[in-house]
Amino acid sequence: MDFAHEKDIPRNLGMHRVIEPIGSLPQAAWKLDNTPVARHSETLVDVQVLHIDSASFTQIASICDRDIDKMKRHITDIVNQRGKMHNPVTGSGGVLIGTVRELDESSAKIHNLAIGDTVISLTSLSWLPLYLEKIHAIRLDRSEVEISGKAIFFRSNPLAKMPANLPHTIVVAALDVAGAPSRTAMLVQRGQRVMVLGAGGTAGLLTLCAIRKQIGSHGEIIAVEQNEQVLPDIASLDVADVIVQGDATQALELVQKVRDAYGGREYLADLAINVVNVPNTEFATILLTKPQGRILFFSMATSFTTAALSAEGMANQVEMQIGNGYMPDDGAISLQLLRDYPKLRAIFTRRFS
Repeated sequence: MDFAHEKDIPRNLGMHRVIEPIGSLPQAAWKLDNTPVARHSETLVDVQVLHIDSASFTQIASICDRDIDKMKRHITDIVNQRGKMHNPVTGSGGVLIGTVRELDESSAKIHNLAIGDTVISLTSLSWLPLYLEKIHAIRLDRSEVEISGKAIFFRSNPLAKMPANLPHTIVVAALDVAGAPSRTAMLVQRGQRVMVLGAGGTAGLLTLCAIRKQIGSHGEIIAVEQNEQVLPDIASLDVADVIVQGDATQALELVQKVRDAYGGREYLADLAINVVNVPNTEFATILLTKPQGRILFFSMATSFTTAALSAEGMANQVEMQIGNGYMPDDGAISLQLLRDYPKLRAIFTRRFS
């Protein structure tokens, strides 16, 4: 973000909304002031939907035994305690859909916005003050929470107008994980063997298509997925060369399954993309990557301490990168993939409509 005046940086970042600890950025803060009134440099949005990130939603559903009423209370408690939807266990948030109610003039110019526009946050909910009025419904099958509420955006926060030619439900699902296919498209090179762990999820399917679009027939894609029910979705895309059903938390067992799938041929990846939504998958990812290879950890369930120390203990000099949810394309790559791959769009429509 190119701030007009250096003295405005703290306000443009939203630091004036931080209650605890004072001086921290809103994302790292424990508690934000979520008063639903737009102040100077702020944009106020009426929120209809929270699309909670997969790692966070999975964790919340698990501890609440997938009981909707328990989940409503748990989510309400998080927002009341923190002034934002920021899961204290996973450290992650998600994205929202809302309608612009009050608009900061600078943000209007930056994002070409007008009052009444429907927008999707490209900023994590862990950064945005959220005032929760009521939870109407929770959609277990698509990590969505339908609410009445209000959110504050600061000038530094990226957001996008809802495109008119795609259904809202599949757009928000794609944009929630848009950084993964976009970042992967920048990293992958023709001729590489690329592995996607967690290939059957939203981020995984988009990433598979992004890789194939970049490398064409010049390279190889390995899709690893634990959930047997989504394996047909992966196969139907016809983009993966090898599909392995396996649990990335069981590292040695998964390595053996990949090795067996290759029948003695070289199987280690030049580039591994981890979008698994549960913890303890770092070890398997490193074991399945070539020395001197590269790993993109895009899962919010990743422990980067574990990843670093695991690679050290194996004396494996892999280059490890942290997935950045923001990319300058503002989600354009993900949305174009939905247009370019009708089977991908059909899967998203079935899952999220």
